[in-house]
Amino acid sequence: VFVKCHFDYNPYNDNLIPCKEAGLTFSKGEILQIVNREDPNWWQASHVKEGGSAGLIPSQFLEEKRKAFVRRDWDNSGPFCGTISSKKKKKMMYLTTRNAVTSRKPREDEKDGQAYKFVSRSEMEADIKAGKYLEHGEYEGNLYGTKIDSILEVVQTGRTCILDVNPQALKVLRTSEFMPYVVFIAAPELETLRAMHKAVVDAGITTKLLTDSDLKKTVDESARIQRAYNHYFDLIIVNDNLDKAFEKLQTAIEKLRMEPQWVPISWVY
Repeated sequence: VFVKCHFDYNPYNDNLIPCKEAGLTFSKGEILQIVNREDPNWWQASHVKEGGSAGLIPSQFLEEKRKAFVRRDWDNSGPFCGTISSKKKKKMMYLTTRNAVTSRKPREDEKDGQAYKFVSRSEMEADIKAGKYLEHGEYEGNLYGTKIDSILEVVQTGRTCILDVNPQALKVLRTSEFMPYVVFIAAPELETLRAMHKAVVDAGITTKLLTDSDLKKTVDESARIQRAYNHYFDLIIVNDNLDKAFEKLQTAIEKLRMEPQWVPISWVY
């Protein structure tokens, strides 16, 4: 059995492991081969790329149990990221999303199916209730959304469908039907974000001035999303330099096109 690691692990920092010297260190994204799963709490595994002897790693049962206690602590200390979609977050705009659907009337210069597919509000509400939308939201009295079928149509033609979605949509997307490669663009540290914002304002690229409170909210929200949805991410890119972040994204996409991708076994069988 082969597994992809969704977190970093160092046995010397684990107080539960029976023998720290027998533990196997691994990093998020690495592929391990599980060679023994007889013990319910501790499995034996080895690195696929590096090889070497097998070592102890926490079993899925043990890690889920451990994470459950950590998650409970987070819940007690404040709002958890799972409840992040407040009313403000639900007002999603799909101004740059092709194949988006809206209940608003088309403007004079708009054609149906070009930027939006225009439908009646009653039709859209019925499809939302039927679970046909990946995401949907309301803005200025009009509904906007992305239908699951429109994504499948792109995938079935052999093209790459690029989506910018709310993290909660990953629960729907991360299946064998879509086989997504999920990239999270994380916010940099506050000082870096402050300097980046000042640079675009000074260059006249934007006239919108953000306060330190606004910037801190961006950093905090990024951290909350990463904490709650980290197990869905295949790659995390910290956007501390726009050009370099874009290069990393391009490299990852090219690598994905040229090399095989490790996926959950349930996606194949």
